[in-house]
Amino acid sequence: MTQPHTLRMGMVGGGPGAFIGDVHRRAACLDGDVELVAGAFSASPAKSRRMGRELGLHHARCYRSYAEMVERELALPDAERIDFVSIVTPNHVHFPVAQAFLAAGFHVVCDKPMTLDVPEARRLKTLVAKSRRVFALTHNYTGYPMVKLARDLVRQRALGPLRKIVVQYPQGWLATRLEQTGHKQAAWRTDPKRSGAAGCIGDIGTHAENLAEYITGLRIIELSSDLTTFVRGRRLDDDGSVLLRFQRGVRGLLFASQVSVGEENGLAISVYGEDKGLEWRQENPNVLRVKSQNGPLEVWSRGHPYVAERSPAAARATRLPAGHPEAFLEAFANVYRNAADTIRARKTRTRADPLALDFPTADDGLRGMLFIEAVVRSSRSARKWLKVPR
Repeated sequence: MTQPHTLRMGMVGGGPGAFIGDVHRRAACLDGDVELVAGAFSASPAKSRRMGRELGLHHARCYRSYAEMVERELALPDAERIDFVSIVTPNHVHFPVAQAFLAAGFHVVCDKPMTLDVPEARRLKTLVAKSRRVFALTHNYTGYPMVKLARDLVRQRALGPLRKIVVQYPQGWLATRLEQTGHKQAAWRTDPKRSGAAGCIGDIGTHAENLAEYITGLRIIELSSDLTTFVRGRRLDDDGSVLLRFQRGVRGLLFASQVSVGEENGLAISVYGEDKGLEWRQENPNVLRVKSQNGPLEVWSRGHPYVAERSPAAARATRLPAGHPEAFLEAFANVYRNAADTIRARKTRTRADPLALDFPTADDGLRGMLFIEAVVRSSRSARKWLKVPR
């Protein structure tokens, strides 16, 4: 039986064979206080019903479309209808689904990038503000405890004034024209009608951009980019290098690639200040390295009291004792948990724990879309530097 504090989740997308939809379902329900009760899992009504059966949902809550889902959920008593929707479709569907659910009064969790283009992102940010509903964007790498520690060390000026940020995200899974083999994930991510103006930069480059801005608290204000499509016949970029200028004169470099043969998910960031530098790698996520010119290498390990003392946010994001690794699903779950706790506070008209407000929002979503647009424009332009609009 559902407990009073349990939130009821609906999902749009995430049908049979969908990787990220399954990740969202596992992450959202990891802590046992969110329950998936409804969904429109596919543009195909038959596939949506099939997915619902596999998930053990009541057939009446497996909808043929997101529009039907909105209408029929609103018709249910408040104690039965969903509290929020999770949007895990390809990019081109994010905006209309979010718009429909926000207009109906539902809270929204949406996969990244937030929309197909900048005009949609600006409209959605306005809609979120007017709706007064919670909107969370699943830049899941911000959910790692050691990323939160890195952010708090920067805030505490442990590195001194910042100078340089280097962030990279190499993958190799699209080194061949996988989209021609019937591979579902490759097909939509390389299709400009469904993915947007960018391929690799939109898919994983935005994770690198978001991570850099999240840890440092600095906005990218100018950039100079070089996008390449190495695989013949592909319609969107599969590799990109971007020089960055941040606020306060900080300089940076961002590299993202999906044709780096042999690489898996090599997201990594280094931040250098006048006194110290730090380094975090997603494939070894429970460790943060802090370096200095004339001192020993510091290796901060997740789960220890000394981490909690410097970063309450990292402590909140930690479930297991030190030595028991936490990784991708738990980081994803941390975004959901913070968003869910904020939704509960809204429902009960209480003040949310400030630490629960630590999740990506529509502001971050717009920042990501502005970054994508600026990178694409810069790569096509003869100008050396382009400003990133606010």
